[in-house]
Amino acid sequence: MTPRHASRKALVAALAAVAFAAMPMLAPAQTAPAAASAEANGSASRLVLDNTRRILKTIEARRAEFTADRAALRGFIIREFDALFDRDYSARQVLGRHARGADEADIRLFGDALAENILQRYGSSLLDLNTQLQVRIKSETPLPRNVGVRVSSELVRAGAEPIPVDYLLRRAGNDWRVFDVMVAGVSMVQTFRQQFDAELQRKSIRQVAEELRSGRIQATANTGG
Repeated sequence: MTPRHASRKALVAALAAVAFAAMPMLAPAQTAPAAASAEANGSASRLVLDNTRRILKTIEARRAEFTADRAALRGFIIREFDALFDRDYSARQVLGRHARGADEADIRLFGDALAENILQRYGSSLLDLNTQLQVRIKSETPLPRNVGVRVSSELVRAGAEPIPVDYLLRRAGNDWRVFDVMVAGVSMVQTFRQQFDAELQRKSIRQVAEELRSGRIQATANTGG
């Protein structure tokens, strides 16, 4: 598998589990010393590690159930998504310039429709998850303008080059929420911003959201190449 194809597959897995968060991509963690310190401080890195362990354990324990009952799988993914993902802020980032001056209700509608479309398209990918992956947390650094933090990690695969995965998180009250995932340099936000820009030049945010919800437009993790 080429590096581009590997990163695309990893991005699909990230989108599937969103926690947009891609947390279920990660296996029980191997942490560098810096990450261990961050973990002790209850940081965003700790959120990544704790949810990694819990979600992976749940998937393994309930794999047969989820395979037979896709409604149970969907319910599990939605709960994780809602707990970890800042869908409104991420939607605003995906909309980019189209969000300027837009009605907050329309932005929220777009964020909800995008999330639902992604979950429907990629949710079952969790059942194909390679639980033998391991993750190394490399660093946690502040983002420009105090937006949040970037948690940089590597997915370690047996017999293959590691895949770099970065999580971008911001504070929502007292909690950390993920708003973007970058796999081998491929940003979820940028991927969808490029995909929807042409549609948004011709249609309103509400129209695009309604087409996403109805399935007339599909969110895709295809990064080309």
